[in-house]
This record gives sequence, C-alpha cells and structure tokens, in this order.
Amino acid sequence: MDNISVSELVERLSSDEESIRKMAVFKLQSAIGDPSFADVFIYEGGLPKLRFLALHSTGNTLAYCLTSFSRLLELDKGWDHVTDDLIKRVVELVVAQPLVNVNRGAMSVLAAIIGHPHHRNSQPGVTGFQRLRPAVDAHPQFLPMLVEKITSADHALCANSLQLINSLMRDVISSEEDTEWPKFIKQLQELGVIKSVYGLMQSSAVQDLAHPLLEFQSLTKVLLRKWREEKVDLEKPDHRRAIRGLHVASSPEKPGMGVDNAKGSNKHHPEKWRRLGFDTESPAWEFDATGFLGLMDFTDFVYKNEDGFQKLLLEQSAEPLEQRCPIARASLAVTSVLYEHFEVDKSDDRDSQRYVVLESRSNFDRAFRPLLLHWSRLHTSGLNAFIRLWKAAEAGVEDFEKIEELVRILIEQVVGQAPRVKEIKDVEEEIADFDCQRLRELQMELLELTYEDAWGHHLRYVHMSLICSARSKLTSSRQVRDELNHEALQFVKEQRIRCLLQGAWFPQAMNYAADAGPITNKSLNRNVPSSWRYVRLSHNRRYLHYADFDAKTDQEPRLDTLQEKIDLSIVSSVVSNVSASAPSTSSSDSTLRTLPASTSTKITIHGYLPSAQNAHSRSDSSGSGQKESVLLQLHPQTHTLASEWLDGLLMLLNQQPITADTNKLVNLIGSYGLKIRLLNVRFEDVGMEEPVLPGREELDEEYYYDIGGMEAGV
Repeated sequence: MDNISVSELVERLSSDEESIRKMAVFKLQSAIGDPSFADVFIYEGGLPKLRFLALHSTGNTLAYCLTSFSRLLELDKGWDHVTDDLIKRVVELVVAQPLVNVNRGAMSVLAAIIGHPHHRNSQPGVTGFQRLRPAVDAHPQFLPMLVEKITSADHALCANSLQLINSLMRDVISSEEDTEWPKFIKQLQELGVIKSVYGLMQSSAVQDLAHPLLEFQSLTKVLLRKWREEKVDLEKPDHRRAIRGLHVASSPEKPGMGVDNAKGSNKHHPEKWRRLGFDTESPAWEFDATGFLGLMDFTDFVYKNEDGFQKLLLEQSAEPLEQRCPIARASLAVTSVLYEHFEVDKSDDRDSQRYVVLESRSNFDRAFRPLLLHWSRLHTSGLNAFIRLWKAAEAGVEDFEKIEELVRILIEQVVGQAPRVKEIKDVEEEIADFDCQRLRELQMELLELTYEDAWGHHLRYVHMSLICSARSKLTSSRQVRDELNHEALQFVKEQRIRCLLQGAWFPQAMNYAADAGPITNKSLNRNVPSSWRYVRLSHNRRYLHYADFDAKTDQEPRLDTLQEKIDLSIVSSVVSNVSASAPSTSSSDSTLRTLPASTSTKITIHGYLPSAQNAHSRSDSSGSGQKESVLLQLHPQTHTLASEWLDGLLMLLNQQPITADTNKLVNLIGSYGLKIRLLNVRFEDVGMEEPVLPGREELDEEYYYDIGGMEAGV
C-alpha cells in the first residue's frame, strides 16, 4: 500500500483503457480495507468513479469493483452512494450473471446493505429487506437463484449466498411488521433452503462454511423462540384457521368420534376438543407454554397424517376415558421436550466465533445440530413414540408425566447422541424401533446418576445406613445386598419348584431302555421305547412322579395316573450338560457334577437304591457298599425348560442353582429390590420425624441447618 499513490489510483479508475481500469480496481480491492486508505480514497473523489464502474463495467473489472465496494461498506463508509439504481444493478447480477467472482462481490454488497440498517441516509427507518424489495419484486428469480447457489461447488460463492440469506432472515425477523417475516420464511422453506443447509451441515465442506452455517442454526433458534413467544389468539385469522383445521381433520362426522353424527347439525358437542386430547374445551389457553410453535407442530402432525390421526382418535375413543392417550396434550409435551433438548432459549450468537477455538474435530462437530433443522419431523417421530409407549405401558391419565419422561430420555439418547452426519430418516427409524425395555434401563441408570449427583458420598454411606436401619438394623451396604440376594434366591427357588409342581413333557431318546434308569423292573424290561415322558413333583414335594406315553396329550396327566415315582430322599446327585457353559456356584461335589456339552441336552438324576432289608432307611451319605445308579433321565426341549428343571431339582435338594439363566434372574431381582428400597426410604422408617426446614424470618443470606446428622448450609 505504501507504493500506491491514491490520487493516481483514483485517476486510473476513469481511464479510457479497460486494462488500466482493471489493474487499478484490482489493486484497490486489497488496499481499501485499511480505514486510513479508505478515507484518502474518498477525499480524492474515488467513490463516484467506483460507483460508475459498478453500474457499467463487466467481467473481472466488475468483480474487483464490487469486492472493493463491499469492503468499503463494511468499514461503514460510502453509504451515500448506495442508491436504488445500484441496488437494482446488483440484484440483476445475482440473478443473471454467470461469473462466480462477480456473484460473490454482488452478494457481499447486498449483505452489507442488509446488515447495516442504521446507515441508509436517503431512507431512514427502512429495513434492509424493504430497501431491496422493489428490485427483488422486479426479479422473481432472485430468491430461487440465491437458494440454488447455496449448493454451489465454489465454497466462497456458497458461503456468500448463505450469508446473504442469513442477513435477509435476520433483518426480516427483527422487523416490527408481524405479517412480513412469516411470508418470507415460508417462501424460503418452499424453495428448499432447509434441505440445502442440512446437506451442507452434513458435508465435508462444513469447516469452510462454519460461520454462515452456525449463524443459520442460530437464526433457526430465533425463529423457534419467536413462534413460541407468539400467543395463540383466535382473533388472528391464521391461528383461527389452524385451530378449526384440527377439528375438521379429525373427521367429527364419523361414527364413534364423540360428536353429534347428524348431518347438518350445528349442535355443539361437549367434548369437541377434549376428544382430540385437550384438557378443556378452550384449546387456545392450553398453548400458553408452547405458543404458536405448539399449534404449528400439532397441525403439522395432523395434516401430514390425516387418515392415521382419524384412526388413532377412533381407536382411543373405544378405550375407557382414564386410559385414553391425550393426543393434543402429548403433542405439546413433545414440543416442550424438543425445545429443552436443543436449548432454544440459549442464544447461539457466539457460535460463529466459538468454533474457531474448539480443540478437536469431535468438539467441532458437536457445535453443529443439523437435526434441529428437521424440527417438524422430529416432533412427529417423538409424538408417535409417545403414543407407542403409552400403549405398551397400558398407561392411564395419571401416568402422563412418566411417559413424557421416557420420551425425554428417548430424545436425549437418539437425537442427542446422533453424530453430525447421521441422516434424519435413520434417526426417525431408531426412535420408532427403540426397545422399550432398554428405555426403562436407561431411565434407571439416569435415576442412579441423579441420586449420585444430588447426594454424593451420602448416597453411599449415610443413606445406605438409613435403608439398613429401616429393614434389619444392618450397618453396611454389603449386608443389605446379601439380604436382598438371599431374598431373591428364595423367590427364584419357589418359582423353579413351582415349575416342577406344574409338570412337563420330555421327549424320549431311542436308547431309552439302556439309560432310563433301574428304578423299576417294568422300565428295564421294556423293549419298545416310548415317545414322551411326563414328569411332575408331588404336592408334598417328596416324590417325583412320572410315566411314559406313546404320544404327547393335549391335557396334562393327573398325578394319580403317574404310576412310577422317585423318593427324593435317595437322590445323591443331579448331572447335566446344561450348565457346561455357565460357571457354577459353590455346592457339594457329591451332589453336583457337570457333563461335557453335547448335541443333546440331558438331565440325569442319580441315587442309591434302598436294600430289600431296609427299604425305608437311606444309605450312608458316602454311598459305601452301594453302587450309585441312574434313577431318571430327562431330555428338555428348550434351554428355558432345562434351566427350570435342573435348578429346580438342585434347589429342591437345598443346593445352589448353576445355570446362567437362573443366576441372572436372581441378580436382576436383587438389583431391583435395592432400587425399590432406595426409592421408598422415608424418615419415619428409621424412627425420625420428617424435618421442617427453617423459615427465612430473621435470617440473613448465610444460614445453616442440620437434618438428622446430614449437614447443609450456605
């Protein structure tokens, strides 16, 4: 810049030779960003010549000229030369000029005009969008071309296009005219700006376009806030049409929809709105928390799935009143959940600057929330999930908040954990297919984390001690777990034994006669093997009755028809290959042995047959002088049946269960027992009166109190 003569440069701008003008404006674009240079340039009379070139030059000369003009405007200078004919010329260039570098400069000039509303001396009080309106109206293709250029392969042109759209949006949203911005935003949406920006946020170009993309994201939040803050008012025509549209879309004339079915009847039904899921017959009041945003979300859900909505209402009308899912109320709840999830109330104005200092690529990616742009689709998915969970839980009106909490966890898990490049359709599918049981597990995990955060070490020590005192005066968390595990084991033992009391069918192998066991001569002498064996435990739990049948009958045999039985007092061990893959718990080696796994699942009961001289007395426990024999062999058809019968027999003999299924069930019941105790600890359970917190009277800002030895203070 030191080698450039400003007066000489200004003189060359009006040269008759194109090459001289081009070189002069080329040097100007790099020097004009210096405020001191810009002041001298204006003093030397350069602005009129620069404006003339902007109106009449072409090619690269025009591109350099527009870049220089936009940089001058960014310095807050040259506004008195921004005339209507210049604006018209620049808008025409955006629409019709194919050169990329010319388009870049033109958009920069327009963005500067829109972004500096307080520097329009010729038309004070006029917004940037209003200043452009005459030229834009004269060129209907202006906005479509602008949106189309967002997807340009040239990142600089793409960034300038999006920055100009951002400027227009911000200017229109901040306008005092309430009717202007909704039309403009709707027009942009219809042109596909959401789809284009969403694609850019997921593309590899996100780093080059970070500033305008984050600004667009911030403006999306501004729009959502503006819609939420707008109260639903039936005096407004668009609000009234939306409310009336909900009623019409519900097809109130269909039978069973809860309204007067007589055609032409004008009689107002007392449940006109409550049947849609509102709490009252004045729906406008129920949008106080979500504003017009809640109405938009609900109407969008209804209009895009009108047949499904009518079917849903008809289905719910068949349910008892207290078990009907309030669709409208659920829709408003989902809107609130999404609003909180995306932290819409928090300003993102600094996002465009903050991304620069992010340390890693992962943190950089987290700054972008492309799913926010698909708000309506997320709301529809969330509402469908709410309805699905309501049905699965067979919920009632009193369970509404519980289902809402599950939806909140679902949104946090699926939407919150989604990477930047995850497609919206994949998110929708995951929300629709998310396992209800997994959702409950996440809820319990979140509950545990909440207690940990709230109580800290008190949860592990003080509160665990309170639980122990409330039940059995124990003093350690380990004792509580041992007690709960013992209770769980007894519960599962009873369940397994009840399976034996119920009885079961077992198929017979072809080598039955050889290995069925010598319990009776009748069994040993049988030449033709039976197809099925039915086994059942006696009511006094002392004998195992069984019989063999040629075919499996539909009706279970009565106990008195099972002629053969085993006295459980002579059983010495239970052998099976069921537990070959599961670690066994402590038990007696003489009563528990595990066979190698094979293709056939078997349970074999061994015992010592009583001698003829002393049939009623059991032999020595070591079996000395007697040979251990096979009393009975079973072939379970399923893994579950094998687990029930193997562990049922072992637990009936006061042995520990060994299968993974049973041990998992014991641990699950014990874990739930602990969680239930944590949720039900009350002060009266430990002999304490519920504490009364001190009032604020006669207290300054620093006060202190003590609850049962748990200190707290400020």
